[in-house]
Amino acid sequence: MGMNLQWYPGHMTKAKRAMEDSIKLVDVIVEIRDARLPYSSANPDLAGMGKGKKRILVLNKTDLADPRETEKWMAHFRAQEIIPLAMDARKRGDCSDILRQLNELAAEKKAKDLKRGIKNRPARLMIAGIPNVGKSTLINSLAGRASTKTGDKPGVTRGLQWIRLNASLELLDTPGILWPRFEDESVGLKLALMGAIREEVLPAEELALAGMKMLQERYPQALTDKYGIAGDVSPASLTELAEKQGLLQKGAEPDTARAAARFLDDLKKGRLGRITLESPDSGEE
Repeated sequence: MGMNLQWYPGHMTKAKRAMEDSIKLVDVIVEIRDARLPYSSANPDLAGMGKGKKRILVLNKTDLADPRETEKWMAHFRAQEIIPLAMDARKRGDCSDILRQLNELAAEKKAKDLKRGIKNRPARLMIAGIPNVGKSTLINSLAGRASTKTGDKPGVTRGLQWIRLNASLELLDTPGILWPRFEDESVGLKLALMGAIREEVLPAEELALAGMKMLQERYPQALTDKYGIAGDVSPASLTELAEKQGLLQKGAEPDTARAAARFLDDLKKGRLGRITLESPDSGEE
């Protein structure tokens, strides 16, 4: 599978350097992942870059993910002493949960600072994750309450904006861009299926078939319930899908390209049900 990702590898080196510089300035890293792909939407370098920093892990798009799998993943992360929070970007209350957790971490930091004779220094945080997981949405939700930019401060690299969330919390205005682990082909495939990276990793029909196969393994009923397609997935499945959905070309031929596009769109938008493509017990993480 030829991964022709636009920001690789030159952009990546640059992004990585920017990320390392930003991390030096913060106390807390909020990492966002896609709840449907808690393994594939992770960044392998973050643990190393963020050594000694507090980490909160936000699983976003839980409204589209399988609630049973989300619970398993939450338990899995807690066991690793990472604070996991599930979030549905559309829910107002979820943002409050994150803020509450951040305030607790800020209070811990304040207590430590006081012991060292440092007063009134706000805890600083950044929001990081791979593209399209909802970083900017979260920044906007948190900042919407505050949106007083503190501007350039002496001693802080010019151009970095901090948003004051409250007396004890400041947020770096730019999201930290991370990249997934590209060595693993199935990671690229799943990210493309969920719309986290451009679909061009594979021709649409191949991608759709790969997605249908994954779905059949994990949610065998889904294809039957949604499209009335039963039996093993094969190239003929796209023809069947086109016929069942009335997607025809000239001469009443089944339009498999449109069938593939319809399936990929349905999968991404949650129309095939709440689906998570990875489990913590499959040994991936």
